[in-house]
Amino acid sequence: MRPRDPGMGVPTANLPPSMAIFPIRVFGDPVLRTPAEPVEEFSSAYERLIEDMLETMYEAPGVGLAAPQIGISKQIFVADVGEGPFVMFNPEILETRDTWSFDEGCLSVPGYFWEIERPGFAKARGFDIDGNEIEVSGDELMGRVLQHEIDHLAGMLLLERLPRRVRKQALRDLREDAMRPTDR
Repeated sequence: MRPRDPGMGVPTANLPPSMAIFPIRVFGDPVLRTPAEPVEEFSSAYERLIEDMLETMYEAPGVGLAAPQIGISKQIFVADVGEGPFVMFNPEILETRDTWSFDEGCLSVPGYFWEIERPGFAKARGFDIDGNEIEVSGDELMGRVLQHEIDHLAGMLLLERLPRRVRKQALRDLREDAMRPTDR
């Protein structure tokens, strides 16, 4: 791990090489319903954030994590579907095709999974940390992760992808769970 510049001109030699694990925002937090702002400047200043997001995602455990899920309203997500980690800034879906139903969950709605039908293939375009244009595409899990994380950046949770009746029941279940007393 290399030393990190905290972005304030502070020497990094005396800083511990630790990575923060961010708390993941959950259903009900307004940041999850707010469209994220595009990243205007690409720089190495995002390196620590990306490393911390990856660590948070792996620790959760998950296969993708969008910046709004940790309270940062920027169009950034990280993912790793088993092919190695990657990051996309300001991504957009270019193409989808076919359909694939899968029990989908979300780190921001922990413990819940619903069968959601989405396109089985997706291609997205965005930028890497240096501002270079990149494209990522894939079938099944990769395609789903691209769509799911880009939904987060648009202020959408997977609940909005559920059929109306299923969504109403899911919202009732989430409200009931929120009202249950926790054991302390």
